[in-house]
Amino acid sequence: MAEHGRLAILLSTFNGEAFLSEQLDSIFQQSFTDFIIVARDDGSADRTSGILTRYAAEHAGRLFILRDEGANLGAKASFAALMQYVLEHKRELGLTRAYMMFADQDDIWAANKIEIEFNSLLQLEQGDGYRMPALVHSDLEVVDREGKRIAASYIAYQGLQSQRDSLVNQVQSNLVTGCTAVINEELALKVLPIPDQAIMHDWWIAIAAKAYGRRLFINQRLVRYRQHGRNTIGAKPFVAAVPSAKSLRGKLRAYQTNSHLFAVAEQSRAVLRHHGGALSLRHRLGLQLLGCVNVRSGLLQILLFRLARYF
Repeated sequence: MAEHGRLAILLSTFNGEAFLSEQLDSIFQQSFTDFIIVARDDGSADRTSGILTRYAAEHAGRLFILRDEGANLGAKASFAALMQYVLEHKRELGLTRAYMMFADQDDIWAANKIEIEFNSLLQLEQGDGYRMPALVHSDLEVVDREGKRIAASYIAYQGLQSQRDSLVNQVQSNLVTGCTAVINEELALKVLPIPDQAIMHDWWIAIAAKAYGRRLFINQRLVRYRQHGRNTIGAKPFVAAVPSAKSLRGKLRAYQTNSHLFAVAEQSRAVLRHHGGALSLRHRLGLQLLGCVNVRSGLLQILLFRLARYF
């Protein structure tokens, strides 16, 4: 794959001293080695910055630290800054093209993660004489802070419905976990800038992949996804709804307004503003409907949300 140059792994850290070394070791021990790490610390108060500096010295020319004077942007904006930096400094970083993979500070990568995902991306992006915006992602194994298994499959653990993968479905529920994702330059250019209304960077990236190009899910657990109580998002077990014998009035009272759907509505409207010109009429109508779930009636929220699924 020498003709494609190096891959850039984007790593955003924040108070990650407990697990960062193990994650970096798992990256530097990959079967595919033609990569660099571009890291940015998001204002850590612990020894995270020192760990990054030590690894940069030990792996000279392979780990670059974006110095931001301790600014705390949050994960979404921090990863956006890393993406922008790579796009603007390809030549200095030794990149022929800006292929980007995303890394969290506290996970453990399977030894062949990069090899499997990058090979898949290079095949997926091939269009008719041009490169399609493309994203590849995988399943994860959920583990505790000691690395012991909680669940064999993150997808099953979360109850994610991967068969619902239309654009509107992707705006409703994120099916892409950022630390498993790799994208090409063509997609990165469509993603930026990431608006404030985007719920998370990986969610916004996945939406852009559905809007403009291709997305491939690899049904392998290529990341051990560590849960330790301080995750930015984290994994939560799926609990199926159990029918009850409540009265109709009681059931209606149970439909509480869901504040998360207010954020989904804002994100849906942002997708229309940023990407609407590339979307079909059907998708635009679905997003307009989804943009209405910021109503104060929990029951109406659910009805609108479920109706939008069919677009």
